[in-house]
Amino acid sequence: MFQANVFDQKVALVTGGGSGIGYAIAEQLLQAGARVFIAGRKEEKLKKAQESLSQLGQCAYQVCDIRDSEQIGQLVAFIKETAGRLDILVNNAGGQFPSLAEDMAEKGWNAVINNNLNGTWYMTQAMAKAFFIPQKQGVILNIIVNIYRGVPGMAHTGAARAGVDNLTKTLAVEWSKYNIRVNAVAPGIIQSSGLENYPAEMLHGLAETIPMKRLGTTDEVAWLCAFLVSPFAAYITGETMYVDGGQRLFGQQFQL
Repeated sequence: MFQANVFDQKVALVTGGGSGIGYAIAEQLLQAGARVFIAGRKEEKLKKAQESLSQLGQCAYQVCDIRDSEQIGQLVAFIKETAGRLDILVNNAGGQFPSLAEDMAEKGWNAVINNNLNGTWYMTQAMAKAFFIPQKQGVILNIIVNIYRGVPGMAHTGAARAGVDNLTKTLAVEWSKYNIRVNAVAPGIIQSSGLENYPAEMLHGLAETIPMKRLGTTDEVAWLCAFLVSPFAAYITGETMYVDGGQRLFGQQFQL
């Protein structure tokens, strides 16, 4: 998408970078010259991704549960020790499961809120205080979901991602004095490894709910992400951009 030196001398961290959208984002950043760290909970997945991504540039991984402040601290130390700085944070890690609101257990609700909202905040604050604020420079990109008309069937992630959407706007203003830009990307239904977590009947006919009549690709999300963290988007902050084939304006997969 970009010249090979767009991110020359830049260091990026992509959480959930071992597969799916996170992997595609890491791939784009590496191809454009960045040094990339990927983080996630499963070492086997990260190691496999790192071996593949390293063919494109400097890539390292660290096991980190974004819900665990101690592990985030260890990740901060690892990046400081090996790279000395961080310029770009992509908060991609997260997860959810389908459930009607009345059937949702307290444990399930708390798990998704803690992962998608709290974890994103813990990671964002830690990296800002360790790198971006002292440097007076940084870029943060939050990957959420299509929350434009609510997320029926997954109220927990709708609430969590809406929180991140507002956090994006809030931090964009608060941290502008540190020259930190904060944006979000809201993917629609993307053909990625994440779909493996949903039953086949839930996925049936989804393309018909989208004006473009197809699912998106991980690359189509990653291209926008690469632009938003690049110098070409230097005057964009506090925005949430949708990559959904127009679905937020048209279809709804949830059946009443």
